Amino acid sequence: MLAAVSSVRPQDRAVMTRYAEQIASQIELVYTARTDNERYHASETSVALFQEAMSQEHSFKWKWDFGTRVSVLTSTDGKFRVVTWPVVRDNGEYECFGLVQAYDEEDEDYHVYVLNDKSDETIGRTEAVLGPSQWFGSVYQELIQTSYEGRTYYTLLGWSGVDHLTQRKVIEPVWFKKGSSQPQFGQALFRRERNLRRVVLEYSRNAMVNLRYETQYVREVETKRVKKKGVKRPVVVQEYHDSKRRMILFDEVAPQVPGMEGLYRYYMPTGTEQAYLFSKGKWELQPGAQGRVDNQKLNKPFEPLPKEQPRYQTHDE
Repeated sequence: MLAAVSSVRPQDRAVMTRYAEQIASQIELVYTARTDNERYHASETSVALFQEAMSQEHSFKWKWDFGTRVSVLTSTDGKFRVVTWPVVRDNGEYECFGLVQAYDEEDEDYHVYVLNDKSDETIGRTEAVLGPSQWFGSVYQELIQTSYEGRTYYTLLGWSGVDHLTQRKVIEPVWFKKGSSQPQFGQALFRRERNLRRVVLEYSRNAMVNLRYETQYVREVETKRVKKKGVKRPVVVQEYHDSKRRMILFDEVAPQVPGMEGLYRYYMPTGTEQAYLFSKGKWELQPGAQGRVDNQKLNKPFEPLPKEQPRYQTHDE
């Protein structure tokens, strides 16, 4: 369960193994301790141990593995790693804890940033650009790395239990100022949505909402003007092209009861899937792009690709 990559030197492996064992024992308490105070103390101790461990030379090469209890995602280019986990209070409320270990080009070394969950205090939660101290807390399940014209983009998919009434999922772009290692959460990467810097899906505690990055079939429509025999003017026609694409696929959510907009305990999936496709440096919403198109829509034999089961995955395009 606690494994080190082969590139870690033997002397470093011994040090990191000790840290991993100490953190594992504290994470066990995060999930099993009886009181809020005990769970929070264990979580804060875990943060301190992670900080110490990540300050060790060559620590970025270490492969942390705590199963499903702690999410550990590392970008494929080695720019950063993000570690997150939840603490559940006795009243059913959730608070997320985490750290980012990121490469600083000026120092040519990795710096560590503690993430402080301020999601309850965030004003303009879909529009704000947030630093580590004002983090919109989530347990990140997938890290997507894309590129366009030599620039690299990072997008996180996360979940938070929120409280006993609602839960939420988030599409969170993360970026770094030139030459800096401090992460910034929220970025205007959504085409035709100038002020949108993160997508937040909040919905009933009793609902199941899909949010994942996967390869699926998508139907794209191309509008053309063509000349037809016996018709003077060109006729507008639509051509449909079905292709496999990587996409962020998610369920649309809306209140079940009219007039309950903004009361997320009443939000449930509508039965409609939407998708974001990465194109020319932006995530573009495809409302009509169903990830699992049925046979009738495709006019040809078709079986939807099976759902991928994310277990803290990193994707590189």
